[in-house]
Amino acid sequence: MSQGRAQIPVVFRLSSVLLCAMLFVTVHVDATLTCEEVTELLTPCISYAILGGTVPEACCEGIKAVDAVSNTVAEDRATCSCIMDGLSHILLINNDLVATLPEACGTTCPYKITPTTDCSMVD
Repeated sequence: MSQGRAQIPVVFRLSSVLLCAMLFVTVHVDATLTCEEVTELLTPCISYAILGGTVPEACCEGIKAVDAVSNTVAEDRATCSCIMDGLSHILLINNDLVATLPEACGTTCPYKITPTTDCSMVD
């Protein structure tokens, strides 16, 4: 009987480790943004990218949220492609203003957002 009780803590520890591993995987998967989510986060930047003026706080929050989640080369490339695709559909976009957004929001971007950016080359 004491052998059965001794196994309970071992089983509990193994279960705890497995649960933690599952939570880590879930958090990691949830941390990746879809293109739709990137678009939603960066939509507040459109008015500034067309008209200039003051960068909306919601724009900076979106840029920082995207930056915080995009941690690998693959994620950076996917995010870059999403941004470039979105920008290609916006008439009257001022690419010079777009390029200033990360600095204006107090953050950095691992690639330049310009009409000639090749997202497959982002590293």
